[in-house]
Amino acid sequence: MSQEQNDITKKRIVYRIPGMNDVTIRRDVGYQITGTGALTFDLYLPPDAESGARLPAMVFVSGYSDPGFQRMLGCRLREMESYVSWGQLTAASGLAAVTYSTIEPATDIHALLQYIRQNAAALGIDENRIGVWACSGNVPNALAVLMQQDQFELKCAVLCYGLMLDLDGATNVAEAARMFGFANPGAGKKVSDLPPNLPLFIVRAGQDNPQLNATIDRFLADALACNLPVTFVNHASAPHAFDVLDDSAASHEVIRQILAFMQHHLLAA
Repeated sequence: MSQEQNDITKKRIVYRIPGMNDVTIRRDVGYQITGTGALTFDLYLPPDAESGARLPAMVFVSGYSDPGFQRMLGCRLREMESYVSWGQLTAASGLAAVTYSTIEPATDIHALLQYIRQNAAALGIDENRIGVWACSGNVPNALAVLMQQDQFELKCAVLCYGLMLDLDGATNVAEAARMFGFANPGAGKKVSDLPPNLPLFIVRAGQDNPQLNATIDRFLADALACNLPVTFVNHASAPHAFDVLDDSAASHEVIRQILAFMQHHLLAA
């Protein structure tokens, strides 16, 4: 890691449950060979996972290349304490969690999902019960994956305080992608390009950047017009990245709702 690692990368999720420190982490599992070496992922498993069990899994989608993210914040996305603690929280809640390295975010996520499906038994994952989680500038890449989700049979998605789609002539997402360097493979797509029956959990941070929130507002209007199965929470007092910056009862409740959504759509599937 860089010696100039940004303070935000050291912040853990503000909500904790028993068992988080006891989860099993399989680190650096290779999923793809590139010209610069192997791309790998970390697999978080519940502390009481039985040998041979096939667990549902949440994949934490990245929209940034590792080199670009390291230049920006001093470490890879999956090395951020927020991602480590989200992985632990997810595993302590009875699900597997996957965080990963990437060079080409728009295509590497597909290679990762394909690897997980093909090696599900060895990984202890149920390939038919996989969801995705994304936040902030990672959300555009997750949305693009959802639009092609028939390849992977994804069961649900959690999208937190994220830039969504540029709709109705807006350019907020494209401008932010150029500024911050995240992938935006869904450019030009519409809400109607999403699968009609995929449950979405969307969190809006009320004190976030108004231009970011405008993308959520437009997305929700179109999602309702398309009658998509959306669960929406407006965390009115929350800043961006509230899950690590706002240690409040309201933030804890939103995180509990996210976990309940994940458990409902994956454990009950």
